[in-house]
Amino acid sequence: MGRPNQPLLSRGIIARAALELLDGEGPQALKMRTLADRLGVRGASLYHHVASKDDVLDAVSELINEEIDLSPLEAPDWREGIAAYARGYRRVYLRHPNAIAPAARRRVEADRALRGYDALLGALIRAGCTPARAAEAAAAIDYLVLGSALETFTAGFTRAAGDYRPAYPALADSLTGAATTGAGLAELDDRGFELGLGLLLDGLAVRSSRGHGAVEPG
Repeated sequence: MGRPNQPLLSRGIIARAALELLDGEGPQALKMRTLADRLGVRGASLYHHVASKDDVLDAVSELINEEIDLSPLEAPDWREGIAAYARGYRRVYLRHPNAIAPAARRRVEADRALRGYDALLGALIRAGCTPARAAEAAAAIDYLVLGSALETFTAGFTRAAGDYRPAYPALADSLTGAATTGAGLAELDDRGFELGLGLLLDGLAVRSSRGHGAVEPG
């Protein structure tokens, strides 16, 4: 019999199955035995392609980073480019929220991830940030994107807005106000992200006017 046209197993195939497992069942489900069962192979077969569960997580991180579009960081308008990049970065992790916790404290080793940070830092430096300020701004973007993808502010409040009154009047007023803005509470998480992103970019622009960092757009 001839060999199959496609390999039965590879690092990429394992990473894709691991990401599907994370997406569908959460970090606690990602075990080497479970992954082998999902792929229909014996556990030992995995170790011909990956060294360990940590190596699988590295491969998953590589896959996710391939989904992040870096092209906005080349835009002539630094503010529009960084904003578009951050929104795209967030959309990727909104698709894979269960991958945030396992990946968040890992070393950044994958080439695609390193190229992503290099592109972001380069855009910030071209915008007028010092290298040190660019590192701080990139960290802030990471915190904003990953935090907003991991946590939903809106879903934490399960009662009707008025039910929080009179014990929590400011909360009741704020939720009531948010419910009448735009698409209501359904888009509150998105609006919160956009507010944070806007404030961050405003802060970089203001520093430029004081001679501390990024240049004004346009």
